[in-house]
Amino acid sequence: MIQETDAVVIGAGPVGLFQVFQLGLQGIPVHLIDALPHAGGQCVELYGDKPIYDIPGIPVCTGRELAGLLLQQIAPFKTQWHLNTLVSALTVQADGRLRVETSQGTPLLARAVFIAAGVGAFVPRSLKVDGIARFVGTQVHYQNLPATADVTGQHVVVHGGDEPAVARAVALAEQAQAARVSLLHRRDVFHAPDALLQRLQQLRDAGRIHVEAAQITGIDTTDGRLTALRVVGPDGNTRTLPLDVLLAVLGLSPRLGPIADWGIALDRKQLVVDTEAFRTSVPGIYAVGDINTYPGKRKLILCGFHEATLAAFAAAEALKGDKVALQYTTTSPRLHQLLGVLPATAT
Repeated sequence: MIQETDAVVIGAGPVGLFQVFQLGLQGIPVHLIDALPHAGGQCVELYGDKPIYDIPGIPVCTGRELAGLLLQQIAPFKTQWHLNTLVSALTVQADGRLRVETSQGTPLLARAVFIAAGVGAFVPRSLKVDGIARFVGTQVHYQNLPATADVTGQHVVVHGGDEPAVARAVALAEQAQAARVSLLHRRDVFHAPDALLQRLQQLRDAGRIHVEAAQITGIDTTDGRLTALRVVGPDGNTRTLPLDVLLAVLGLSPRLGPIADWGIALDRKQLVVDTEAFRTSVPGIYAVGDINTYPGKRKLILCGFHEATLAAFAAAEALKGDKVALQYTTTSPRLHQLLGVLPATAT
């Protein structure tokens, strides 16, 4: 069943989260969509534990801390979340509203759409192995095992060499679900925090994780099931690695994806906007953050915050058909009510 809403925000990175906040101050409820299974966007994926020094009023914070603070800020608003979800189509309806189709099969009908997708949707890097695609979703998974996956008594191969891959292998071994856990990487060298590497070594010594230094060259199947990987080691010898489940944790990459097919004016894979309201060429669609372009554009989080503010005011005026009075969170009873706070008692 289609869900109707005033606004849809595409992208739950810092700018998308602040867009939700600014729309909330205007009394506009939001459905928030992101391809990742968590909020924070590339700020969490790329700088999760790295310091950021140019957020006003915050001398230093990590990407993960910034996302956490922004989530606290939007907590008073009843945001409808659609995580681990891609937008597959965006079309203008006869009445001017915008129909948003998602990968989860939930159509949304919005009066305004805000694209805060950064450099595009972050999607898992996939394996380039002939024939493996048909097993995705059953025996082959990317980044995480599905919540419904039962790998009890099975041989799970985790493929990757960075912290997320090591963490997945360690978690599987510690949970003692799988009968065997193998960590496959081209070299017996992994990039992860020391504590995690020490735990990996402990589990290797205990025989609960087996490290396979090799690269995948092909697959073997029997009766329509994936039964083994063909791999080549550093010595150049090819062998087979039997398995039941393959979890490929190869990182994420941004892709513009279907945005390019939505009929919005583009310049070098970025959405062209005005600097008054950050409207795109399609009425009702706004673009903020790294996804947009205009003369003098700077790809900074704080610039995205400014863009989100002006876009929210413009959308509020378009939705209400009237000017929106400027109010301040320090003194406005209306904003205090929206934020769930009480004004200080006069003395």
